[in-house]
Amino acid sequence: MAALNELSIEEAAAKLASREISSVELTDACLDRIDATDGEVGSFLEVTRDLAKAQAAEADKRLASGNEVTTLTGIPIGLKDLFITNGVRTTCSSKILENFVPRFDATVTAKLKRAGAVMIGKVNMDEFAMGSSCENAALGNTRNPWNPAYVAGGSSGGSATAVAARQCLGTIGTDTGGSIRLPASYCGVLGMKPTYGRVSRYGMIAFASSLDQAGPFATTARGAAAILEAIAGHDALDSTSIDAEVPPLVPSGSIDLGGLKIGVVPELLSVGLDADVESAVDGALATLTELGANKSEVSLPTSEYAVATYYIVTSAEASSNLGRYDGVRYGVRVGEEGGLREMYGKTRDAGFGTEVKRRIMLGSYALSAGYYDAYYLKAMKVRTLMRRDFDKAFEQVDAIVIPTSPGTAFEVGSRTDDPLKMYLSDVMTIPANLAGLPAASIPCGFDSAGMPIGLQIITKPLAEAKLFEIAAAYQDATDWHRKAPELKAA
Repeated sequence: MAALNELSIEEAAAKLASREISSVELTDACLDRIDATDGEVGSFLEVTRDLAKAQAAEADKRLASGNEVTTLTGIPIGLKDLFITNGVRTTCSSKILENFVPRFDATVTAKLKRAGAVMIGKVNMDEFAMGSSCENAALGNTRNPWNPAYVAGGSSGGSATAVAARQCLGTIGTDTGGSIRLPASYCGVLGMKPTYGRVSRYGMIAFASSLDQAGPFATTARGAAAILEAIAGHDALDSTSIDAEVPPLVPSGSIDLGGLKIGVVPELLSVGLDADVESAVDGALATLTELGANKSEVSLPTSEYAVATYYIVTSAEASSNLGRYDGVRYGVRVGEEGGLREMYGKTRDAGFGTEVKRRIMLGSYALSAGYYDAYYLKAMKVRTLMRRDFDKAFEQVDAIVIPTSPGTAFEVGSRTDDPLKMYLSDVMTIPANLAGLPAASIPCGFDSAGMPIGLQIITKPLAEAKLFEIAAAYQDATDWHRKAPELKAA
């Protein structure tokens, strides 16, 4: 019998509902696993042990009474440390917010509480969600549980690692250009980015506001779907929130993919795929066709401009969003004895890491007089063309299936001195963000070094239910998602 912390969300929910196990027992199993393994992988910035135990006890009362019970009631969940959490330190893994304790909850945090989930802790990330490896984390780096000499992926590296290491049953991350899907691929779990606006951004500390979107991590499609059902929906506190009903998202029963049209993108298959990635993705496509799907080619001609477009747009928005961290209202304050201007400069120099400073400077340049039209405005026009490319593609197919990344996880430190090479890690994931589409990475194999490979599924706007059906059908036919890394217990 699997240890309690190794259960999927749907398996644990069934056992909790039948009272075969308690939330307190399940939460204790996860806390024990964190104690035994987090020294090796560094998933958590803060373990909310007392809060988790109290919430687990309350969940058991709800389960016993049968009142207000959801699939997530009693399930231990980790939160990426950019979701505002009342009374719990929220840092964005940055020195500038190292001691920031908010006085309210983000909408995502509040919805998880209402669903009865147990918040087991705040998980690590690249500083202000800027990075592809979780090496830009000012408060401690996260390592890949399959091999700690390799990166976990970013920016939601802690979210992916916590699920892969079976430290909790699910987590919430954010995805601006691949920050859920890339670490999910590198760590061998399922990570899903919903349609932009499907989940409220209220209380989610911003990187690039027109792209940031929260989404779930889990071992299974059904577990991830249950999390998304709990956190999705319109929120009047977020002007970008979509006012659309959230349909049932959790696939049930046997899934028939007969007649499903899936598209592959030649432009994204010619960017230097590793041979192992190409082989695993070909195998996954073969499995989907065996399940009844029909495969054809579709074109996304503007995808070659995706990386350049993304880094102009996000850097510009970051330079604006991060202007609020000035040492005046909250966070670190340095150099106030020298006057206001000196305090601004010294505070931001001491509080922000190298990558954050780089992107602020790039964004400020792109928005400056004489360059706005040449860079930011042109990037926004390309973004519109990219959305039109996807619209045309989805006239022919129901879903697009491509690799999540050209390669697998790379060694710690191997790309920190080459920002461009690091940025190209996201070449497969960025297009879906620029178009605002739902997309997920699911495990589909391993490379010759034993590192996981991810398969990316992209669907039409608000077609999350279809995406989860495809992912669940694939998982029902394979067992990649059941494999877990072996970690040394402390």
